[in-house]
Amino acid sequence: MTHPPRRIGRLHVVTDTTVQKRYTHEEIAALAVAGGARDIQLRDKRMHDEELVATARRTLALCADAGAVLIVNDRVEVARVARAHGVHLGRADTPIAEARALLGPSVIIGATAGTLTQALEAQAAGADYVGFGHIFPTASKHKSTPPVGLEGLREVCAALRIPVIAIGGITADNAADVLAAGAWGVAVIGAVCAAPDPEAAARALARATEA
Repeated sequence: MTHPPRRIGRLHVVTDTTVQKRYTHEEIAALAVAGGARDIQLRDKRMHDEELVATARRTLALCADAGAVLIVNDRVEVARVARAHGVHLGRADTPIAEARALLGPSVIIGATAGTLTQALEAQAAGADYVGFGHIFPTASKHKSTPPVGLEGLREVCAALRIPVIAIGGITADNAADVLAAGAWGVAVIGAVCAAPDPEAAARALARATEA
């Protein structure tokens, strides 16, 4: 694996208002950044574009103040209008090449993969990083496939030239094992969003990924 750009960090916190309803996207982002996260992924499947653009702009402002990166999940047009640092694309979302044409060469494009073949396809299409998983069992999303485990992660990391961000069931307790398997970083949803103290949870994860 080649050394990734500095702008792709070790800890990606995905904001979510379905696994918890105590905090808004901006509040989760602020707590995660205060805890040491430097990559925030804004994820909301239900907001209309106009509302999500406004949310993205507010979140981008607090990320900028902390030197953090804002990546919008799925919504390429929202990322473009809000001038986010990047977009993360699922398998059924806008094709990577199309997103690149719309967003330009400097915007980060991440892509979801659940198999080695999918990860290689994303790399060939021009993704800057691959979000790979789920690594362990997770309650944050419904999954129809079993966890890939550390061995599956290790295989993908060895084959790719771009950074692999592992996701799915990752906590401060197992993050070191995930990085030892070759992942550049980790992405979490419930481990921060649904934690009793999201800032403390982010801080523990940040320490685990920086160790």
